[in-house]
Amino acid sequence: MTKTLDLAALFRRMTGDEKHEWAAASTVDVLRVLYDRVLNIDPTTADHPDRDRFLLSKGHGPMAYYAILAAKGFIDPAVLDDWTTFASPLGQHPDRNLVPGVEISSGSLGHGLPLAVGTALGLRAQNRVKPRVFVLVGDGELDEGSNHEAIALATRLHVTNLTAIAVDNSSASHGWPGGIANRFAVEGWHATTVDGRDHDALHAALTARQDGPNAVVATIREA
Repeated sequence: MTKTLDLAALFRRMTGDEKHEWAAASTVDVLRVLYDRVLNIDPTTADHPDRDRFLLSKGHGPMAYYAILAAKGFIDPAVLDDWTTFASPLGQHPDRNLVPGVEISSGSLGHGLPLAVGTALGLRAQNRVKPRVFVLVGDGELDEGSNHEAIALATRLHVTNLTAIAVDNSSASHGWPGGIANRFAVEGWHATTVDGRDHDALHAALTARQDGPNAVVATIREA
């Protein structure tokens, strides 16, 4: 299991993007719980058809994602030192063709959740019942219209192997009446709000078995 100190040290090796550093830091604990305690995937099974899928839609914060991929052996920690340089495979948005372990190339915010719904449906069409699909979204990108459609579609097509994690650091322009969890709940999702730094609460919410799509809102507050 990755030690917190090791992950923090890996994170600190990437410099030069202070604009998005907080966006990345808000996802560290969610990613730790996912890769330490939830996801059925490692470097040896990164291409196995029955692996769990993790999709990073929160494209403004890949630093934490790269750090966890390095900690888990998907990429060499040495590549972190030159991230975002011309020759580096690590851009400010992850590229699935360049970075082992990355499922989607992100960039246009708001696309990750629709892609996750499609991935879950694709697995069902292949009669693969073991893989689960997890997608990490930011509260700000939930303003995008494609997310409204994906949230509605997931319950209408009864997608049961999908979990959306919404990191809520109060950066959304519009928000949602009753909170982000209600945005999912009104469409029939099982929705839970937890402290985004509480690993046990995150684990319980992420592994809850539901008869439909699952949404976990991880609230992050600055100290």
